Amino acid sequence: MEDLDTLVLRAALSWHLHGLPVVLVTVARTWGSSPRPPGSLMAINGRGETVGSVSGGCIEDDLIQRIKEGGVKEVCATLLPTTLRYGISADQAHRFGLPCGGTVELVLEPVSADSQLGALLDACLQRRSTERTLDLRTGRAVLREGQRDGVPQLTETHLTTYLGPRVRLIVIGAGDLSRYLCQMALSLGFEVIVCDPREEHRTGWSLDGVVVSREMPDDLILRLKPDARTAVVALTHDPKLDDLALIDALQSDAFYVGAIGSRRNSAQRRERLRDHFDLSEPALQALHGPAGLFIGSKTPAEIALSIMAEVVAMKNGVELDAPTRIADGKTRHQAPHLEVGTIAGCAI
Repeated sequence: MEDLDTLVLRAALSWHLHGLPVVLVTVARTWGSSPRPPGSLMAINGRGETVGSVSGGCIEDDLIQRIKEGGVKEVCATLLPTTLRYGISADQAHRFGLPCGGTVELVLEPVSADSQLGALLDACLQRRSTERTLDLRTGRAVLREGQRDGVPQLTETHLTTYLGPRVRLIVIGAGDLSRYLCQMALSLGFEVIVCDPREEHRTGWSLDGVVVSREMPDDLILRLKPDARTAVVALTHDPKLDDLALIDALQSDAFYVGAIGSRRNSAQRRERLRDHFDLSEPALQALHGPAGLFIGSKTPAEIALSIMAEVVAMKNGVELDAPTRIADGKTRHQAPHLEVGTIAGCAI
């Protein structure tokens, strides 16, 4: 399953190539509380079909109604983007289901060859961070290599958005736990790769949408060069496989590196990595082990949920407190509630 932004861009491009009028809608700015963050995307075609969202559903309903009344043809006839604001008054906020005081400003862009959607999708697939600047006066978009993500910037003449590569999860080890973890990651829009050189573990392990590699884990990590939108999780319990992958992953730009195991095994792993492989203390501090948030996990599915929750928290910039002990001797991570700005990307 692709991430939502990639699905929106791919649908918009496909509809356009098939001759349908298409409008790409971007959340440009928000004030107060809003259901969807700046950078969120939605595509609407002339038949009223949509992909993506810009609110909890009420704004979409209004946009679809406008389209049924000829809105898409009207917007596309000018070939120029336009802005639309919802929730200015308390009555509007209530009507469109916005939280009290919430305001959403949208940019409606008629899709054309000048939109550069094909090149934008290619950049996403090649894991290139892209800055897209749309000229509101001409409808032409310019793509540049840019930062991984950022808050959209809207002026009287331009809309600038940032699209990072799709979030990727590399899992070391094929097994029941990795299957549950991969299923969750896929549902969240992650690109997922499972690596296991052991034929007996790899045989019969398959999951639609997951790439399975027979490489040695360290070879895979060196080849893929994890970037800042990549997480690596080691699940084999075999130091010959896990440690080699962790050594290279901890020296990469990966935003999350974790490994399962008991507290004792995790401590021994850190000692091995420090004493035999000369990993620095900052690199060792970046290792999440045991991986996952404490939720009292007992089954493979629950353990996968705890790991995925920690991965998503790190992806979204939530700073987790240092582990604290509880009465039963297990480890708990506490995550404070933070207002985190979610940035649209090819995925996020």
